[in-house]
Amino acid sequence: MGQVVTTTNFDYKYDDEPHASRRKEMLAKYPQIKELFGPDPYMKYLVPLIVTFQLVTAYYIQHLPGPAIFFLSWALAGTFNHNLSLAMHEISHNLAFGHGSPMMNRLIGFVANIPLCVPSSITFKKYHLDHHRYQGDNKLDVDIPSHLEGFLFYNSFTKLIWVILQPLFYSFRPLFMHPKPVETLEIANTLWTIFFNYLIYNYIGGWAMAYLAGGTLLGLGLHPMAGHFISEHYTFTRGQETYSYYGPLNLLAWNVGYHNEHHDFPYISWSRLPRVREIAPEYYDMPHYTSWSGVIYKYITDRRSGPTAGLNGAYRGPVETKRRWSNQGSSVPAAITTLTSCHVTRIKHVLFVSPG
Repeated sequence: MGQVVTTTNFDYKYDDEPHASRRKEMLAKYPQIKELFGPDPYMKYLVPLIVTFQLVTAYYIQHLPGPAIFFLSWALAGTFNHNLSLAMHEISHNLAFGHGSPMMNRLIGFVANIPLCVPSSITFKKYHLDHHRYQGDNKLDVDIPSHLEGFLFYNSFTKLIWVILQPLFYSFRPLFMHPKPVETLEIANTLWTIFFNYLIYNYIGGWAMAYLAGGTLLGLGLHPMAGHFISEHYTFTRGQETYSYYGPLNLLAWNVGYHNEHHDFPYISWSRLPRVREIAPEYYDMPHYTSWSGVIYKYITDRRSGPTAGLNGAYRGPVETKRRWSNQGSSVPAAITTLTSCHVTRIKHVLFVSPG
């Protein structure tokens, strides 16, 4: 069954979300960073090209043997469907057309959603902005796995299952942890996706539909691109909440690996994020990753890592009482402490990957 995770608890960190203060300090020191703000001028053309590539590829793979379709669904459709899901991430910040054209951003998000076969563009935006605003909040930031996930996926074998099924947990976790009212655009996104699924199935073929839908499931699960889900906020240095990845897959991932840079400046488009590190290198002289595949391997095999032992889990918001638990004999007392205006961050304490 593999190594058993050594903890299913969280540690607590008592301070504010780090990126707002970093942003203020960096802009005071390097005001030229403001010149990088704004949308990418080419994204609105690149997204339809990638969508077209996916649909054309789906048409031509239909006559291949089943094992070949499965492999290509993982290797090719998985890679580019993951690319499009990360395009929707950029689009959720209005970085395709800019903040002055919100509806155009929503429409290009609909286009990016077509090959994924699952309506997600609008819902992702609704929850992702909370992830930035309340990073680590154990209710509002639904990127954090639930305690139930930590209880169920506790050794190498079950963690492998968790990684494979990660797109399902990522999709359904918000509905249980922090349900929100359905928006009109979500209904439109759903109807749009159903309509295009119908067209793909009836006019391209059932194998094409399976190829694309399988690409979404496989590409967001046990796939090198999916390493960013773990690398972004799973801690390997105590006290550091966000981690960047500097490696070749950024070319296919809209530079999402520049994740500290992105959280510091979410209104800088993917193509300009590397410039932030060039301008202010001392702010990014911190542990980071160079391999997403290595992150996944370490996560599965290291007994100190798990759904509740790697990611920043946090509660950030004014509270009256909160139990502070210390799992490593730190100076934080295991007692109920009255808090009036502080912000509490629940940090998963595991140190499981050495800096790359």
